[in-house]
Amino acid sequence: MPGPSQTAVKIGRLTISDRASAGVYQDLSGPAIEEALAALFNGSAEFSRVLVPDERPQIATALRRLCDEEHCALVVTTGGTGPAVRDVTPEATREVLEKELPGFGEIMRVRSFDIAPTSILSRAVAGVRGRSLVINLPGSPKAVRECLAILAPAIRECLKHLGE
Repeated sequence: MPGPSQTAVKIGRLTISDRASAGVYQDLSGPAIEEALAALFNGSAEFSRVLVPDERPQIATALRRLCDEEHCALVVTTGGTGPAVRDVTPEATREVLEKELPGFGEIMRVRSFDIAPTSILSRAVAGVRGRSLVINLPGSPKAVRECLAILAPAIRECLKHLGE
């Protein structure tokens, strides 16, 4: 990815959590995203941070802003991908995507299954909006790190294609 003379990769990280957005507890998954992606891009990453409750319109609005107005090359969400009634991140994400990339969610579920058999409950999706890659991740810091490690090669390759 970027070399010493190139600009940092602009990354939007969107935490979706009713409780974290209300201040009930601290967002730990968002910082885990930053830690993993800073390592992936050799410290050459600039982050835009957003925290919203599990509300479909707010999630979709934040995704549009990160992609269309802030021009993030990569937008990574955490939270709201499970089967609970309030989990609406995949629906909000599909609402804004122009092209879905189902392989991202598929490989996360398959590769995570041996670590956590409950990973099959994830409904995470990924895709493209304009020149932005959007990826839904689970809500736990451990799962965030594991999934980003699995996805790293595909993230790099997709960003190259979107940057052409």
